[in-house]
Amino acid sequence: MNDELVIGGVSFTSRFILGSGKTSRYTPELIHSAVEDANTELISVAIDTLDDIDNGIKYIPENVRILPNTLGARNAQEAVRMAHLAQSRGLGNFIKIEIMDDTTYLLPNNPETVNATERLAAEGFIVLPYIYPDLKAGRQLESAGAAAIMPLASPSGSNKGLATRDFIQQLIEEINLPIIVDAGIARPSQACEAMEMGCAAVMANTALAHAGNLPMMARAFKHAIQAGREAYLSRIS
Repeated sequence: MNDELVIGGVSFTSRFILGSGKTSRYTPELIHSAVEDANTELISVAIDTLDDIDNGIKYIPENVRILPNTLGARNAQEAVRMAHLAQSRGLGNFIKIEIMDDTTYLLPNNPETVNATERLAAEGFIVLPYIYPDLKAGRQLESAGAAAIMPLASPSGSNKGLATRDFIQQLIEEINLPIIVDAGIARPSQACEAMEMGCAAVMANTALAHAGNLPMMARAFKHAIQAGREAYLSRIS
């Protein structure tokens, strides 16, 4: 069965995306397991670490697409500037918008995210905005030209799983874009649940980076995501 994930006209066979995590740095082991064991084809990299020789970007294989993110941006203007910087460094037109002016809970600023998405989509960027799951914001982002929407499952690094499940479900049912659950996914079972709900993909980092057996955890995520996807498809067929 041909069941590819399509984002901005680009097709992916894998529905697992490796996030940049709190440190925004990768080890060779983490990259290897994400690619070889979890089969990821898309890895997010924080733009503000591009000049850091230890950020791990050099470990990403050429056949894996890099998804630059604007982690550190506090408003739309800063996010747009960072997107242009990533493009000027040859990282293409994919961009994950992360705008957080809340330093306590690290929650995304939805209005500023809508603003940045509209501006960058108009310039031809393939924009994946990271938001607190809110149907009004989702509709605004769809109108603004987002290629996908990335709602948080729970606060970044919290490992609390699908705390915002009901709000994510509203996005799945009402928005005609891939909904990629992001932040807070700590276990393969939570990734499976997100996929069974109808999410198009899952982004995770901490669960792999802190695993005692990294290759095994990466394979567990791969199989859990596949199982959840098949369960979802079996229900809607």
